[in-house]
Amino acid sequence: MKLNEKNELIMQIVALLKQLIPEDEVVLAKPEDKPAKPEMLTIKECTALIDGLSEHTVRQLVKQEKVAYIRTGAGHNGKILVSKASLLKYLGIAD
Repeated sequence: MKLNEKNELIMQIVALLKQLIPEDEVVLAKPEDKPAKPEMLTIKECTALIDGLSEHTVRQLVKQEKVAYIRTGAGHNGKILVSKASLLKYLGIAD
């Protein structure tokens, strides 16, 4: 199929979709509608954020899966990044 044939087919599909969906129902996504990126903290950043919170405690929360986290890098030695929102929610601190 040639490029101009593909473009014509796409235009036909768009025309059919316009017939099926009234324009007042079409909702276009706006850049400000994008969800905010989750703020991720290293274990040291978690302890700096909350006075009295130790690295050991943060590691235990991660191990027990009580806070949302991701491990970057390969295997057991990857860096742990903890979701700030999840940590604050678990500790009962409003952000």
